[in-house]
Amino acid sequence: MAVVGILGMTHDEEMQKKYQYPLSLVKELMMEFNPDVICGEVHPDSWKLYVDEGEPHGILGETQNEYPDLIFPFCEERGIEFVPVNWFEEDVFEEEPFDRFDEKTRQKLESQLRQWNDRQLSTWNHGNIPLNSLNYDTVTNDMYAWLHEVNPDVQNIVWNARHHIMLARVKRAIEKYPDKRILCIHGADHNYWYHQSLKNVKDIELVYPLR
Repeated sequence: MAVVGILGMTHDEEMQKKYQYPLSLVKELMMEFNPDVICGEVHPDSWKLYVDEGEPHGILGETQNEYPDLIFPFCEERGIEFVPVNWFEEDVFEEEPFDRFDEKTRQKLESQLRQWNDRQLSTWNHGNIPLNSLNYDTVTNDMYAWLHEVNPDVQNIVWNARHHIMLARVKRAIEKYPDKRILCIHGADHNYWYHQSLKNVKDIELVYPLR
């Protein structure tokens, strides 16, 4: 039976400081979980570029710094299999959720989104790991449901379709490594979707939060 862990983090270095979530803690958590496989928020083409040419920042410069700074070396040093699961298409990811609205409406929506972010981040320490708690996930779920109401055309692609593909890749990794310890690492906003999608998968032990 595969043991599957979920670990959300923040990509932003200032937020890592503010919310007491440095890469050293991420490394500590990875070492505690002791994975055989890591499913990371990296596009398969960006992973291939790194493997073939050593370019660590992705096909569009999108790969977050924690991968070349921590996760890639961690995998290489310990013989951990890295599985890239991210998905995007540059030509259909150009529109932002509020772009189609007039300036006044856009400003109002941006203000509402800031309020959502404040509410979300007010829960940062509700668990044993920053940003990894069911309270954080509840607000995050509600926030993205609101964004979907505002602009379903964009959110269906950049959020919903993206997650369906990412989780399909994770589930394929689970099938490929049925008796391994698999750690899913990504931005903390993805935790709620991962948890909802994986909690009913048969023949795995799901670990979330990790502490």
